[in-house]
Amino acid sequence: MDRKSSAVATHKRRRRLALLWSAAVAIVVTVLLVQEQVAVLYVLATLSVTALLMIVAWSDLGGARLAANEPPPFDDAAAIADGKATSVSTTVGSAAPRAIKRR
Repeated sequence: MDRKSSAVATHKRRRRLALLWSAAVAIVVTVLLVQEQVAVLYVLATLSVTALLMIVAWSDLGGARLAANEPPPFDDAAAIADGKATSVSTTVGSAAPRAIKRR
């Protein structure tokens, strides 16, 4: 029971901190807009987008895959497009070649 309450408290603390940061950023942007500091806003927006892209680039969105131990994911999209796939199960269309359209 103690673990659950500490997890809930941690979640609430993180949410409160995120809301505090959001409010602070909103206040800063509002003050800069009122003072017509568009150049500063432009620089801050550029830096924040750069930081966001760096965070996404460094994060492991697909999970940690061990290249040596785990086979690559089964994706024959390139082989299907080239017509080199050994077994293709399609639900749309047929396997018969298409007629060439004349103009």
